[in-house]
Amino acid sequence: MPYETLLLESTGHTATITLNRPDKRNSINTQMIADLQSALDEVEKTHARVVVITGAGKVFCAGMDLSMLQAIATQSPSENQEDSLRMAKLFRRIWSYSKPLIAAVNGHALAGGCGIATLCDFTIAVPEAKFGYTEVKIGFLPAIVSVFLTRQIGEKRARDLLLTGRIVEASEAKELGLVNEIIPTDKLMARVNELAEVLIAASPVSVTRAKRLLVSAAAASLDADLERAILENARMRSTPDFKEGIASFLEKRKPQWQDTSEKS
Repeated sequence: MPYETLLLESTGHTATITLNRPDKRNSINTQMIADLQSALDEVEKTHARVVVITGAGKVFCAGMDLSMLQAIATQSPSENQEDSLRMAKLFRRIWSYSKPLIAAVNGHALAGGCGIATLCDFTIAVPEAKFGYTEVKIGFLPAIVSVFLTRQIGEKRARDLLLTGRIVEASEAKELGLVNEIIPTDKLMARVNELAEVLIAASPVSVTRAKRLLVSAAAASLDADLERAILENARMRSTPDFKEGIASFLEKRKPQWQDTSEKS
């Protein structure tokens, strides 16, 4: 089926999902979230054994779309909670997907885009790619991704990335455990295809059950943490700092934070 924000292609036992909004730096909007979920559903029903996620153009995914950020600033609490739940469901789906997922990170992967890239089973990046969870810089809260990130790279490293919002080079991302391999741009897809063939050569039942075992071991505590994160994510959107952060970002100016004394 055709998708508005991505392309879905299959070659042999490999399906490739390409985030396809290059003019918007493949930024995430509500339609892309829905398209990704539908594409993953579609692939799950096929004979594909491996799924590759990449981006069109020179960026993997720059995070949330500007128009979506503008809309969030005027949403009701219930709408914000629905949005938070929608993103949490996508991240959890990627984390627990039944088939191996390879992220071919062809450029920057920031905020939600960093989540998509690093929650795949394998993250293969070009040297020019940069990674970061930049939410605190615009008064947002990286609540949902924190649930996965602390498990992935440990609490100390997660605190560094999430509290500073700093952007890291591909080499540091590899040292932190966010990236498996760094491959020259002209060899990226060849290496991804090589890895896909290794996975395809393995027993499909073994791979599926191994993934299921890994997910089941962490699912209960992760889901409990996700519930709290969804609520915190939605609550943050009603704060003065969030509204100021979005406004300053859109107006390309330094934010003037109002609330510096919050204790809770």
